[in-house]
Amino acid sequence: MATVKDFSVEEKLTSLVTLQKIESKLDEIKVLKGELPMEVSDLEDEITGLNARQTRVEEEINGINEFTNQKKELIKEAEILIKKYEKQTENVKNSREFEAINKEIEMQQLEVKLAEKHIKDAHEEIAEKAVLLERAKKALSSKDAVLSSKKGELEKIISATEKEEKHFQKLSAEAREKVDERLLNSYDRIRKNYRNGLGVVPVERDACGGCFNAIPPQKQSEIKQRKKIIICENCGRILVDNDLNDTIEVK
Repeated sequence: MATVKDFSVEEKLTSLVTLQKIESKLDEIKVLKGELPMEVSDLEDEITGLNARQTRVEEEINGINEFTNQKKELIKEAEILIKKYEKQTENVKNSREFEAINKEIEMQQLEVKLAEKHIKDAHEEIAEKAVLLERAKKALSSKDAVLSSKKGELEKIISATEKEEKHFQKLSAEAREKVDERLLNSYDRIRKNYRNGLGVVPVERDACGGCFNAIPPQKQSEIKQRKKIIICENCGRILVDNDLNDTIEVK
């Protein structure tokens, strides 16, 4: 059985044209999908980020609430101590003891004021966080709606083209096995250079079918002979004659 390397130049060109036509069909399906796959992926990443932001803000609010609860407990304890010390002043025996108890009362009163200030500051911070949380929730809701719409569009296209795409992917894999590795690498490299994905083009109206640069008669004659691989000197695409290109159909 002949290997790929044993194939004639004409056979190699035929395999290349076949591959190009198959992959052009796949390119057409990709064009139908447009930017939707990328848009869906970007939206999913954005939503992940918004979810993380929302979770972070909620955790921060919970942390602040826990802090205010601790301060409220501290106020309760301080008020209990103040009442205790005030009761003790009724039974003091001398001025030194009275001053000591008063200092304890003043210290607890300061603790209460400081705790109240902390609670007030915390409430202001919670209000600011609540605004951020609401913005995050609105942004998330908006992005979710857009993502749902984009996914719906993409799923419709995938549903309509899935069978056809799998068919051409199978044909592409089979066709690639029939192309010389070095030639295949050149073809892939050329395809990546052009938005239309054309790496192999026919000569049409005495010009390259890719860049429309004029092809000299002598060069056209060599292309028709199919004795060697010829590339366009202007764009680097692989050139084939129109007859060969027209005889190959992909269904």
